[in-house]
Amino acid sequence: MIEWQGKVNEFSSILGLVKTIDLSSNNLTGEIPNEVTNLHGLLVLDLSNNALVGEIPRDIGQMAELLTLNLSRNMFSGKIPSTMSKMDRLNDLDVSYNNLSGRVPSSTQLQSFPPEWFTGNVGLCGPPTKKCLEDEDQGVPPVGDSEGDGESTNELWKWFYIGGATGFATAFWIACSALLLNRRLRHAFFHFHNCLKDWVYVKVLVFIARLQRVARA
Repeated sequence: MIEWQGKVNEFSSILGLVKTIDLSSNNLTGEIPNEVTNLHGLLVLDLSNNALVGEIPRDIGQMAELLTLNLSRNMFSGKIPSTMSKMDRLNDLDVSYNNLSGRVPSSTQLQSFPPEWFTGNVGLCGPPTKKCLEDEDQGVPPVGDSEGDGESTNELWKWFYIGGATGFATAFWIACSALLLNRRLRHAFFHFHNCLKDWVYVKVLVFIARLQRVARA
């Protein structure tokens, strides 16, 4: 049972069959009845371009199957219900040009929508819209602002290169000092170097010989 505009309408067996409601541009007034949120199978709800007031029903998050929700160009006030962060299937949301205020609820879905779908609400803040005042005080970057991340990455790489160069130089001079000061180690090193050179030389000759045999075959 839904009461709206002073009229009481009762729906029973057909309620679950309702998939689309488009009441846009009908000069509707008043508030959205909370019973609308019982339409759990609804896919599209368009109430745009009317004169609806009040707050968006707080239980609207129960409409988990909703794909499109258009509440733009009305006079809704208050905050966007936090339950909307649970509407994972929502692909299109337009609440532009109302009197909404407060922070946009945090969810991957809502923050992925374009800012134009929230425009016209002076008191609305938080990603994907403008930063909230408390975020500016704390220096919290807006969604999509990778400048801070880029600076951190560059700083990390700078110290990586500095550390690598310093470590290489230190290891090089330690090795050179050890070879200069220790005669036995120096002889062992050059002996190993000569053996390695001879081994590589032999391997190269064998490889070339194999290539020549394959070419002649």
